[in-house]
Amino acid sequence: MKRKRAGPSKREQLLKTAVVLFAKNGIHATGIDAIVEHSGVTKKTLYAHFHSKEELVLGALRHYDGQFRNAFMRQVEAKPNSPKARLLGVFDVAEHWFGQNNFYGCMFINSIGEYSETDTPIRQVCKEYKRFMKGYIRELCDQARIVGAAKLADEIALLLEGAIVTAQVSENPKAAQIAKRAAKALIDKALLHQK
Repeated sequence: MKRKRAGPSKREQLLKTAVVLFAKNGIHATGIDAIVEHSGVTKKTLYAHFHSKEELVLGALRHYDGQFRNAFMRQVEAKPNSPKARLLGVFDVAEHWFGQNNFYGCMFINSIGEYSETDTPIRQVCKEYKRFMKGYIRELCDQARIVGAAKLADEIALLLEGAIVTAQVSENPKAAQIAKRAAKALIDKALLHQK
């Protein structure tokens, strides 16, 4: 007799639903009732897992961080076995992301825009995600053996952020490739100065 595969837990259902609704509509515009309705979970169950909407938002951001960052890094690592190609591959992966019909911009940029106080836990989670991503870009720069890797990582991270916002706000499908050309020029310049 075959065992039935266990579906997602109620907590995971809530997190997945919250991520989708927060990304599409924004945090403040998404009420608890909408999350309950779309997840198929009762309000009582929601509050058994999350004591407040802020707790749910934090959980959703952390859940999204783990899912998105790992998928993004796996796609970059699948690029040709050249550190420079993987570094530039960041923009190819971003371009693929921008082309999806559920692309609503960066959930962390959007979320931090909804919380103006500087010390909220939500802003801290968003900043942590951005630090991790910049750290990953720094690792790619180190793998490419670029002198001044920290400076180049700052520049490439800024290009990526700009491409994300441009793709969202201007709906420019070429934003990632424009940023990739600028990143290539910066990488080539850094590598040229090493010779």
